[in-house]
Formats: sequence, structure tokens, C-alpha cells
Amino acid sequence: MFRFCSYLVACLLALPLLAAQPEITGQARVIDGDTLDIAGQRLRIGGIDAPERAETCIDAQGREWPCGAWATEAKRDLLKHQRLTCVDLGERSYQRIVARCYLDGRDLAVSLIEAGIARPCLRFARAQGQERPYLQAEKVGMAKGAGIYAGPLNPLAAFCAPRSERAQVASTMPDRERCVIKGNISANGRIYHMPGQRDYDRVTMRNPDTRWFCNEAEARAAGWRRAMQ
Repeated sequence: MFRFCSYLVACLLALPLLAAQPEITGQARVIDGDTLDIAGQRLRIGGIDAPERAETCIDAQGREWPCGAWATEAKRDLLKHQRLTCVDLGERSYQRIVARCYLDGRDLAVSLIEAGIARPCLRFARAQGQERPYLQAEKVGMAKGAGIYAGPLNPLAAFCAPRSERAQVASTMPDRERCVIKGNISANGRIYHMPGQRDYDRVTMRNPDTRWFCNEAEARAAGWRRAMQ
């Protein structure tokens, strides 16, 4: 009996440790649309995808605009002097803590999507149990024509697609022999490289974010821009 009680007490004492998710609180320093620093720790907001800082988009009139820089600044305006509470979801992305953050008790990801600063990253939103609220937030952003929802949307990062959808996309990719333009996603945004350009051979096409294009018009229509060199 004593042994059982000791075991029970040990289990009960362990429960709070198992259930607890570390919180990170404080004012945020915005890095880009889906990344921020709090208390010296870099966080990637889970379940969303925002434009890269150097990325451009097309507006409703067909004009190019710097949506990545805008998303970063719009997020700064939203969070200015505000205190966030973030929960570590236990995942890591390029040495960043994947977290869910709250502003005045509201999921920050929902606010970012509604403002057109970011979009749902369906694969991870689904895995984190946030698919429904994030898709609902996207409907709100689309209805308002907010931010990136004001014009045709750039493709989401390939890693955002659920596995079955990624396999379907891969099966319908253009034939390598016909389509030689390499589309890559980096810190500079969505860039395509023509044969003979400086970095063409450095783009290996093994990354899920890369994509083949058959002509420049196709690449531009998909939201990519030509490499400068």
C-alpha cells in the first residue's frame, strides 16, 4: 500500500511538469511577417506563412508592390509597445522556437491573417489544431481585401502543403527537358534564374521550395521575379 501511495504521489507531482508549456513574455522585436524576438529568443509563429522581406506581390491593378517589406512594417505597427505571451509548441524551425503568441489574449496568428500580413500554412495549422480558426481568419482577410489579399496571391511555401497535396503537385510539375528556368525561395524572396545567369548552377532544385518554369511569363505570373545577375 505504501509503495502504491508513493508511486501515486510521484505521478501527481509530475503531472504539472508534463502538462506545462513554457511561456515567453515581453515586448517583441519584429524580424519579418512570421518571425520575432522576445527576451533574446527568436520565435517562428506556428501555422502561418508571411512574405519574405524582399518579396514582391501584384496588386489588383497588376502593379508590383513590396509586400514583404510592407508585412514586416505592418506587423511592427500592430505590436508597437504591446506585450506578447507566447507558448513554446515544442518544435524548432531553423533554430527558431515555433510558438503560438497571444496579444491581449487573442491568437496573434489570427490577427496577422485577418490583416493580410500572413496566410495559413495549412500543413502546420492542421497539425497544431488551428486549421479552422486560421481558415476563418483568411476568409475575413479576403473579404476586406486586406494586405496581400488585395491582389492575386503568391504561391505558399511548398512546405505548407499537406503531404498528399505536395505529392500531387510534384506529379504535375513541368517536364525537366522543356522547363529549364529555376525558381528559388530565399531571404530575397521568390527569384527565378535563367540558364547562364550567375547563380543558376547553385540552385540544386532539391529543396521543396524550388520550382521549374517553362518561360518567364509563367514565372512572373506565379509571383517570382528575375535574378539581377
